[in-house]
Amino acid sequence: MKILIINGPNLNLLGKREPVIYGSLSLSNIENRLQLIAKEKNVAIKMFQSNSESAIIEIIQKSMSDVDGIIINAGAYTHTSIGIRDAFKAVNIPFVEVHISNIFSREEFRKKSYLSDIAIGVITGLGSYGYECSLNFLVDFLS
Repeated sequence: MKILIINGPNLNLLGKREPVIYGSLSLSNIENRLQLIAKEKNVAIKMFQSNSESAIIEIIQKSMSDVDGIIINAGAYTHTSIGIRDAFKAVNIPFVEVHISNIFSREEFRKKSYLSDIAIGVITGLGSYGYECSLNFLVDFLS
């Protein structure tokens, strides 16, 4: 089983960026924890982070015959990108949407997601633990 984990804009700044909202763990800390879980579950994971919407769309498209599932924290693109939504609809790969903060307790514009209604699940507000929950859920779902 292969799972792609996509992180969108500004998530490369985790651990430095607004730690009250996003926590103190860096993206590499989170990725290391996910690698341990994947190893335990005998699952291959690939990590990808980009601040570019087009790069995220391209990796989703290229994954069509390469991965079984995707976990995505699209960051701000969650609330703006019809292009990322359309890419997911085109490839028909099951995916879980994850957010570190509770997007429903933040600014009004963050409460709208272009991905939630086509995701198999949404995890929001559990901090970096949401990634672990997403991975465990997706592996179970795909098994």
